[in-house]
Amino acid sequence: MATEEKTAGDGQKDPGLFERDVGISEDVRMGGSSTASAEDILALQDLDPALNAKMHLVNNAIDEIGWTNYHWKLFVLNGFGYAVDSLVLLLQSNIAGPAFKEFGQVGYANGQTIATYVGMLVGALFWGMSADIIGRRWAFNISLFISSVATVVSGAAPSWASLGFFTAMVGFGAGGNLILDTTVFLEYLPSNKQWALTFLACWWGIGQAVTGFICWGFLVPSQWNCVSVDDCPKDSNMGWRYVMYTSGALVFAMSIARITVIRLQETPKYRLGTGEDAELVATLHSIAKRYNRTCSLTVEKLEACGTVRTAHSESRYSFQESYVHLSGLFVTKKIGISTVLIWLSWTLIGLAYPLFYVFLSSYLASRGAYEGVGTFETWRNYTLTNISGIFGPVLAAWMCNIKILGRKYTMAIGALITMAFFFAYTSVSTPAQDVGFSCAIAFCINIYYGTLYAYTPEVLPSAHRATGNGIAVGCNRIMGIISAVVASTADTGTVVPIYICAALYLGMAIISVIFPFEPYGRRSS
Repeated sequence: MATEEKTAGDGQKDPGLFERDVGISEDVRMGGSSTASAEDILALQDLDPALNAKMHLVNNAIDEIGWTNYHWKLFVLNGFGYAVDSLVLLLQSNIAGPAFKEFGQVGYANGQTIATYVGMLVGALFWGMSADIIGRRWAFNISLFISSVATVVSGAAPSWASLGFFTAMVGFGAGGNLILDTTVFLEYLPSNKQWALTFLACWWGIGQAVTGFICWGFLVPSQWNCVSVDDCPKDSNMGWRYVMYTSGALVFAMSIARITVIRLQETPKYRLGTGEDAELVATLHSIAKRYNRTCSLTVEKLEACGTVRTAHSESRYSFQESYVHLSGLFVTKKIGISTVLIWLSWTLIGLAYPLFYVFLSSYLASRGAYEGVGTFETWRNYTLTNISGIFGPVLAAWMCNIKILGRKYTMAIGALITMAFFFAYTSVSTPAQDVGFSCAIAFCINIYYGTLYAYTPEVLPSAHRATGNGIAVGCNRIMGIISAVVASTADTGTVVPIYICAALYLGMAIISVIFPFEPYGRRSS
């Protein structure tokens, strides 16, 4: 994705694709003279005065540098994390059936789903908290590597239980990595490109599409997939193992690219909290120098703001440190309300989305919607649905950068349209209707999901951003576990749960509207 810096006809540096599309902010045109008046999202929340003042200076410096090829690299490498998260969720659902058949259908049928969600829950909490304590850089580089190794090893699992363990480890790495993707990307973004954080979610659909193609290639040929549990030796059922080996190799290549294509420095906004002013300035100046941009931030300016005292405890590795990050999410009433509503939104969509598909298959089968659909059609429709999901965040990125909509109303619109399609889905009775509605829902739900992924870190305090983000995603994973249990115990032939899931999206739309913060036109704090 890297491109050369170009020069426009008037001798000025070509601003690049993003700037040509959206326009260079006026403060950058004027050499940073108007950045002092730019508003930071949490600037009026009576937080640490020194932190507020330093945050304003750092935001000014990032805006002064603007969008560079460094951000293009981050867009791709952070996008890998999104892709891996969706890849992991789909992998376990696709290989669980063939693997369960090979292992004699002994054990809990939905065990892989639960193992994946448990791993992602623990990963979200562990890596989220760790990123606020030890920094973003290490968690960002390590988590994807863990996921890749565990994916390859799971392909060699000798039993259903061992497969569950390694699946959980895959989720542990991927679940934490997702939190770091948005956090790291946001903390380097110039303010007039924060909408690109929503655009980043298109990688989620790319990951789903890649998974569909891999599974289509290995889970269809008869020589790699046995038909009956009564005759299913390992050498006749290698398809699901090839899926894991291929996917693991792909994720491993992504993890290597993260440490070779770009040598990530600790994010400037994390270093604000640790008092590493000199290192912070050096990082921003190195980016400015590399891409021939200006950066007027100095150590003296930061030191003149005072010492940040609220970002960490006296002992970094203690329970007190964890308390600081948790309490920091409720430091004011407005921030506390925002945090609770964000967590509630993640909880609701974590229940509504997977639970809908738990009941959908049985319901559609009872209406004859799968009659005449063979293996080829099944995987073709699956791939079309996943590809459709790529474009939801693209539209959302455009919508959230419109003043009248912003992030809040973009989410509300996405939730309401998804609700409408969910209700309409109950009338599906043919294969063509099934694939049409599936594609529409995949597109619309990612308008909401992609914006929520971006909104969450945007409105959380920087010193506690990864912790709050991790708990939000953790709430989502808990609901995923519940949906797997419900799938095993509930009557999946009734339409009532589908209506309930659809109604939950109305609740999400209402919550989106009443969020206390609107990031449009403001800079993350």
